[in-house]
Amino acid sequence: MRAKLKYTTFWKFWIFLLGILFFTDLVVDAQLIAGDKISQDFKALLNRPSVAPRPSFQSFSTDSVLVERGAFYSEANEKVPMLIYKPVLGGMKKLPIVICLHGTGGSKENADMKDLLYRFSKLGFMAVAIDGRHFGERLNTLPGHNNYEEAIIKAWQNKDSAHQQHPFYFDTVYDLWKLVDYLCTRLDVDSSRIGMMGISKGGIETWMAASVDKRIKVVVPVIAAQSFRWSLENNRWQGRAKTIWGVHEQAAKDRGDTGVNQQNVAAVWNKLLPGITGEFDCPSMIGLFAPRPLLLLNAAKDQNCPLPGAKLAFDAATKSYRQRNALNKLKIDVEPNEPHRFTPRHKEMAIAWFKQWL
Repeated sequence: MRAKLKYTTFWKFWIFLLGILFFTDLVVDAQLIAGDKISQDFKALLNRPSVAPRPSFQSFSTDSVLVERGAFYSEANEKVPMLIYKPVLGGMKKLPIVICLHGTGGSKENADMKDLLYRFSKLGFMAVAIDGRHFGERLNTLPGHNNYEEAIIKAWQNKDSAHQQHPFYFDTVYDLWKLVDYLCTRLDVDSSRIGMMGISKGGIETWMAASVDKRIKVVVPVIAAQSFRWSLENNRWQGRAKTIWGVHEQAAKDRGDTGVNQQNVAAVWNKLLPGITGEFDCPSMIGLFAPRPLLLLNAAKDQNCPLPGAKLAFDAATKSYRQRNALNKLKIDVEPNEPHRFTPRHKEMAIAWFKQWL
């Protein structure tokens, strides 16, 4: 009798264990299906006619790096300026790549950008930076003009939904996909080893672009993980709105409001970043990175990316990586007493992350 009980208990245990494994597989499969839908929806939203890249570059060398300056086309009339640093090597060699993206008000020529490009090239990477739309070489240099805000206001005031532009993040995200297309055609590129990092605005463009582009293998968004929805619902939208405050002032005026408020900020976000408080918010998209190596770098006193909203993204990423048995490829670090800035310590962590995983 005792032997029969042991036998029955043994099989109950294995049936229970198989049930757990089956349920886990169902959960993972459901997440993959949901992730595929997010990816397809986001790509469809930003889809536009494909064009030949028509690259054009000039090269020169220093004592320690090879530098290329030039551009490619992401759309028929969108020339994307590029800066490339490469290690000095004999002969042709396929190199791993790190794409580096600047923040609001910056360019590919920023001190942080050039330092990153140089540091990565000295580690044996090809390092690439572009000017986001309406920055650097892509802006009008007339005094008194803010090309970025002017472009966003024009998109906000556009009445032709069939020709809606998205200069607030999304258009540069499209440029990044086309950048990867171009880089994969180069003979000196190892297309299986592409990484991407960005700071602030560039960090947001990084998690947006790389979450749905699996060719990007290693990712580091810096002071960029957040929840747009949480910021609106908890009256913490001000920091993010101030990065394009002139736009929000114009939107308030256009709507007949007495000033910038939660409702007109939501109206701008929902028109220019459709889905940003739902399907395309960071906590929704961040899980798509698993199991690729992902380093999230934030600051505790960041008004642009309030920490409680960022924690929603952290939790979503942790859940996704745990379910994929890939927690060793996820790292989250928050500077405890810092505002919205890229700290020296975080710079070293970002460089080390690519050195480890790419």
